[in-house]
Amino acid sequence: MLIEVMKSKIHRVTVTEANLNYIGSITIDEELMDAAGIVANERVYIVNNNNGERLDTYVIPGKRNSGVICLNGAAARKVQPGDIVIIMAYAQMTPEEARSFKPSVVFPDTATNRIVK
Repeated sequence: MLIEVMKSKIHRVTVTEANLNYIGSITIDEELMDAAGIVANERVYIVNNNNGERLDTYVIPGKRNSGVICLNGAAARKVQPGDIVIIMAYAQMTPEEARSFKPSVVFPDTATNRIVK
């Protein structure tokens, strides 16, 4: 049996853009993606702390060290620039694997979306 376990989280980043006229996805600064262990086209779940919206989509890489967090397509209707979101990715694993698995959690500065060292 496999269960889904959180494998990555970018905790509390600020939405910089919402682009309704794009095909869909979330654009994430590549530096944040790498730090969290999230890859291009991976499915992610997004929680908007400002309005409680929850959605899932796939990731496209944004310019490294730009701080970009842009919800594209229909997802743009669920956020506003300036909203604080949490981005999570999950992995399937056995319960035995899950007991020792340690997720990657990134805590960026919400003013710049840069990783706090």
